[in-house]
Amino acid sequence: MKINRPNQLNFNPYKQQLQKQTEMKKTAKRSDELQISKEALKLQEKGQPNNNRSKKVQEIKQQIENGEYKVDHEVAAQKMFEFWKK
Repeated sequence: MKINRPNQLNFNPYKQQLQKQTEMKKTAKRSDELQISKEALKLQEKGQPNNNRSKKVQEIKQQIENGEYKVDHEVAAQKMFEFWKK
């Protein structure tokens, strides 16, 4: 039994596949990019603290550093109770 070789002398069936892979790697070298939707931008804006809130936080920090900050235990307990009751 005689097996005929293909017409090409250097026939390599895997060569085409390797060439396709190298071409894919060349085109796949893109840089990363990030797209943020309008809804996500709105959520980010909501996360920014407003001026009144940041001023209040700074005042409380200053009071704590000076040792002047007093906690009303009854109010704190009531708020915790309301939070866990929900």
